[in-house]
Amino acid sequence: MGDMVRFKANGRTADGYLAKPASGRGPGIVVVQEWWGLVGHITDLADRFAAEGFFALAPDLYHGEKTKSPDDAGKLMMALNMAEVAKDLRGAVDYLVGLEGVSSKKVATVGFCMGGQLALFAATEYPEHIGAVVDFYGIHPAVKPDVSRLSGPVLLHFGTRDKSIPQETADGLSKRIRDAGKQVDSHFYDADHAFFNDQRPAVYNAEAAKLAWDRTLKFLHSAIA
Repeated sequence: MGDMVRFKANGRTADGYLAKPASGRGPGIVVVQEWWGLVGHITDLADRFAAEGFFALAPDLYHGEKTKSPDDAGKLMMALNMAEVAKDLRGAVDYLVGLEGVSSKKVATVGFCMGGQLALFAATEYPEHIGAVVDFYGIHPAVKPDVSRLSGPVLLHFGTRDKSIPQETADGLSKRIRDAGKQVDSHFYDADHAFFNDQRPAVYNAEAAKLAWDRTLKFLHSAIA
């Protein structure tokens, strides 16, 4: 459904996968990758969002690198330069906002695993252009978003069996957003980390994924439509 595109990112160029709705008009969302890179799961999700009426752009934050090895994925994640990531995400947002047919005044960021934390980070860096966030089990030890800068609501999805994110950590994030005076809705599922990734059968939970997907679509249509 989608195509690879190139966009400006603060004096240089970056690449991403763009999927458009069949109608040619709809709200915009930036889909932020897991630590594996811009892999099939992420491009499939961009296509799924487009099928639901969104313009969905997934920037390639690893600039062509991807992996199936957890060790390599961890190294790629920790090697990210957050200043450069911020430029890529800003470039993706600006590109999306400028596309003919994008109907929303602000876009949303939707991220998974590493990308969940980066989606929240982007919204705190560029609140003038990002009006909503969906964070699926977000984690990145080097990213500390200033949630007081959020300009719109946040939807959080976590698994109660997630060993990388204890429930108290997830609860702490929700509390931090709420204490900053921002709107947040947090959901927990009887599932593992990455329960939404249907390309990882060891952790995929179809029931939890379906519920999280329905909640995400309802949230996005309300927040940025």
